[in-house]
Amino acid sequence: MLHECPFAAMKKRFPIHPANPERLCWGCDKYCAADNMLCGNGSDRTQHPCELWGEDWQAWGSDFEETEAATQPSASNTIQARTTIS
Repeated sequence: MLHECPFAAMKKRFPIHPANPERLCWGCDKYCAADNMLCGNGSDRTQHPCELWGEDWQAWGSDFEETEAATQPSASNTIQARTTIS
């Protein structure tokens, strides 16, 4: 009878602010070393979001608020069909 490890289904936690993100490839859950990529995820490593968008990368888009005016079409935005009878 096979016994499964209870931790096998757990996902790795994604580091928000790693100390040296340039040392790893962030393209999959293996987190291969940049000079020894085992996954074959490409010829170059995938950068961590903090390298691409800065230290506040996780806060981007969090200040988005959808207003009621944006969700309801106004008269100027609505195309009204007009029929003419000839």
